Amino acid sequence: MSFLRRRKGKASDSEPAPIEDESEKEQENQKHKQKQKLPSKDGGKPQKWSCVDSCCWFIGFICSIWWFLLFLYNAMPASFPQFVTEAITGPLSDPPGVKLRKEGLMAKHPVVFVPGIVTGGLELWEGHQCADGLFRKRLWGGTFGELYKRPLCWVEHMSLDNETGLDPSGIRVRPVSGLVAADYFAPGYFVWAVLIANLARIGYEEKTMYMASYDWRLSFQNTEVRDQTLSRIKSNIQLMVATNGGNKVVVIPHSMGVLYFLHFMKWVEAPAPMGGGGGSDWCAKHIKAVVNIGGPFLGVPKAVAGLFSIEARDIAVARAFAPGVLDKDVFGLQTLQHMMRMTRTWDSTMSMIPKGGDTIWGGLDWSPEGYCNCSAKKVKNNDTNTAAENRVNYGRIISFGKDVAETHSSKIEMIDFRDAVKGNNLANATHCDVWTEYHEMGVGGVKAVADYKVYTTESVLDLFRFVAPKLMTRGDAHFSYGIADNLDDPEYEHYKYWSNPLETKLPNAPDMEIYSLYGVGIPTERAYVYKLTPTAECYIPFQIDASAEGGSENPCLKGGVFSSDGDETVPVLSAGFMCAKGWRGKTRFNPSGIPTYIREYDHAPPANLLEGRGTQSGAHVDIMGNFALIEDVLRVAAGAKGEDLGGDKVHSDIFKWSENIDLDL
Repeated sequence: MSFLRRRKGKASDSEPAPIEDESEKEQENQKHKQKQKLPSKDGGKPQKWSCVDSCCWFIGFICSIWWFLLFLYNAMPASFPQFVTEAITGPLSDPPGVKLRKEGLMAKHPVVFVPGIVTGGLELWEGHQCADGLFRKRLWGGTFGELYKRPLCWVEHMSLDNETGLDPSGIRVRPVSGLVAADYFAPGYFVWAVLIANLARIGYEEKTMYMASYDWRLSFQNTEVRDQTLSRIKSNIQLMVATNGGNKVVVIPHSMGVLYFLHFMKWVEAPAPMGGGGGSDWCAKHIKAVVNIGGPFLGVPKAVAGLFSIEARDIAVARAFAPGVLDKDVFGLQTLQHMMRMTRTWDSTMSMIPKGGDTIWGGLDWSPEGYCNCSAKKVKNNDTNTAAENRVNYGRIISFGKDVAETHSSKIEMIDFRDAVKGNNLANATHCDVWTEYHEMGVGGVKAVADYKVYTTESVLDLFRFVAPKLMTRGDAHFSYGIADNLDDPEYEHYKYWSNPLETKLPNAPDMEIYSLYGVGIPTERAYVYKLTPTAECYIPFQIDASAEGGSENPCLKGGVFSSDGDETVPVLSAGFMCAKGWRGKTRFNPSGIPTYIREYDHAPPANLLEGRGTQSGAHVDIMGNFALIEDVLRVAAGAKGEDLGGDKVHSDIFKWSENIDLDL
């Protein structure tokens, strides 16, 4: 045995193993190792998914669902959505047009629509190289496709000249014409479409309806200077009256369109060249009624926040959830800075700065509303103590700090900002791809604004002249915000006063009627709590303090915004005061005693998703689909007077608040 072992050992030492055998063994070992790494079918760990795999599957799932729903939508009968809605909510009421047609109402007076700010479409007629291929394509309204594709080019073409308020060199953006200019703001989002459809049901057609579209970015007088829009409205109204048996028109302005048509009524009667030369009886001959919807007669506090920090409640909430995102250079865009630079070239925004000063909106320690009222619910007699406890200083439209907003004015040290020296730039502005006037204020200027601590509607005008001098230079040339002492003074014949109902007279047209239709019952922005933002490059130094909350003691302060009753955009005070008091009966603002009526619509949200935006909404734009409002409009267009509608219909305290305003009538 030992011999065999020695012989075997010698053989192994003297005879090397074949190379092929070794390579085969290595291959087998590698295969064995790979098999060990692979998960077994019955118990191994599953292979991990990457983020890309998850995203692809998610996108594929969403697309599949979308195409499936789209297929079902096109395949189902047209009556199916109504069938489902009725199965859930019960039988639907007839649309107002169908209901009134059954009553025998028919078209009588031609109708003129005057859209508000941002709801009318704008299209490109001439542009720079970056806008090639966009001739007569909508830059505003529709799908807003170009905003996503080339945002900086879009901002450039939507901006106006910062010196003149007119077209920049080489750019022409013009309003879309016809009913399609403002029937829908975007696909599926109606503005005038529902009202137009109901008017059609009682016999109206395009020859008896006219959309008075205009470039809502321009100052009102500049729409005539550049586009002759006021002259076109005058000519179209005259034509409609002449071709409809002499029946006067019913004019239906919405939102800022209310101020625009107020300007028109003074322009059309004023002598040329400043006015239209129609004579003092033009409105009496051509207008049956002016049915104002959601009219900001005395301005809106939202305009203050928009011009001061390009904010509103929604932006402040978004900033609270994602601090700094909107201020930073996201995807190559300084979002809010670009929006501020663009909107501050739109002179029309200054038409909605609150008018009437502290007399109308309140001072440091009082306001017409008095107590906290952010809904349409009136305070009952037994709730007097609660009302007293929840008094709100609505007159302080801007307060730097919650404590300042709630402290009596005698305890606030206010350091005047008007003579503060600007300079010492906020930061290096050479890296900014967008310019705002804040870059020229300097640290000292910003601190001076905050040190003043609290602003009323009168001091806000001085604030804007300090922080945005170019904006207000143009604004002061086209708009005014005071109260006239003597309306017979030749000074008030200038066009800058024509859109302020407190600085102009209504036409001499005693047979004409003026309505104010608006929603109530929705918390509406009335005043703001601000704070300074940390110093950074290309930043906006002021923003709404979203952390300021009133809690149970002051439920109308939420997210740095004090709310009062209104339609979510226009407070009741602005929409209702003129028809409740300023124009009620014969006053110096209404010398011929034109009858005025208030019709309020208490907000009721849609009961379910199938109702869309609802048929009882009081929201600023959604009210255009409110069945009760549409019925009132149709009855007036068919010949009814205010008394036929039942006169005033009021849910808010507008008459009480109006009495709290000491205005010489």
